[in-house]
Amino acid sequence: MHDKRKINWLYTAASLITCILIWQAVAVYIVGNPFILPSFTDVLLAFILLLGSGTLISDLTMSFLHFAIGIGLALLIGIPTGILMGWFEKMFTFLNPVIEIIRPIPPLAWIPFAIVWFGLTNFSAGFVIFIGAVFPIIINTYTGFSNIPKIFVEAGQMLGCTKNRDLIRFIAFPAAVPHIAAGFRIACGVAWMCLVAAEMFGVSAYGLGHKIWWYYHLHQMTNVLVYMLILGIVGLAVDALFRFYIRRSLLRWQTGEVH
Repeated sequence: MHDKRKINWLYTAASLITCILIWQAVAVYIVGNPFILPSFTDVLLAFILLLGSGTLISDLTMSFLHFAIGIGLALLIGIPTGILMGWFEKMFTFLNPVIEIIRPIPPLAWIPFAIVWFGLTNFSAGFVIFIGAVFPIIINTYTGFSNIPKIFVEAGQMLGCTKNRDLIRFIAFPAAVPHIAAGFRIACGVAWMCLVAAEMFGVSAYGLGHKIWWYYHLHQMTNVLVYMLILGIVGLAVDALFRFYIRRSLLRWQTGEVH
């Protein structure tokens, strides 16, 4: 197992190094114009300068705040809504038409209302992120609860779980966790894209998305590429940390690590 993991890391490193070398060669010897495609070395230098100035850290902190507001609200509303729809048929009949009407509306279409309702505030950006993230959580939570095998519920009732509250807590929720986790992962990806779009379109005067647009207007494409790569790396890190936490805490039974 250790050797396999080491080989995987070597393949990952080789892939990244190959991409960097190709990028550098294309930028320097084929394109030859840093405005169209900055080289890797130019972007690395720009990253060091931005990091030293503190600008990058400030924007990253602000974007994380927007992200936390949006994804936090999405979890707070999305999971209970999905549970109600998946467990109670009448709630599904009542809520589903409204959700299916609102769900196809692109999150960016809500930006004018976000600005009118909340102004240029952190909550305004968080609201746009919430709109993008809440529906994957609702749908996956509903799917998890509606697909619970009937035998699980019957076994729980035989063991003393007769109330809906107890059945949801001890039987349905643990069984639905894989679906909820999948919904959260999808929601995080959507939320990260909505974050950039919301900041770029003026919902916030700070953040990674705002600075991409700002540096584009200044024709500083190396800085634009720095912020784009930061978005990708941070998004990957958030997803990896979440998968690690889920495996180690909520889904230990799948790997036989329950003690």
